[in-house]
Amino acid sequence: MPRSKNSVASKARKKAVMEHAKGYFGRRKNVWTVAKNAVEKGWAYAFIGRKLKKRDFRTLWIARINAAVREFDLSYSKFIHLLDVNKVDINRKTLADLAVNNPAAFKAIVMKVKP
Repeated sequence: MPRSKNSVASKARKKAVMEHAKGYFGRRKNVWTVAKNAVEKGWAYAFIGRKLKKRDFRTLWIARINAAVREFDLSYSKFIHLLDVNKVDINRKTLADLAVNNPAAFKAIVMKVKP
């Protein structure tokens, strides 16, 4: 009985990886072993980057909120505590957006929770 090699599937796998390697520099774009390693490394960085993105945005929102509440003689941590005590349920993304794009609405929230 002849041996089955499954070349159709392996060609498809190679083609998919080589498609992802388009635009890479030097041998990374056209040599199978180098391209495979480069693409796998890229996928690993992409996976990690999707996690870091969330962290980076939360840091940005906190910095924006902190800068905005400093005008009202509050710190970020005190402001968040006051929101919690007064049962104002609004997330940091929305607060940061209000602080940047709608200062009047942000001021209303601060005045509502400020003692």
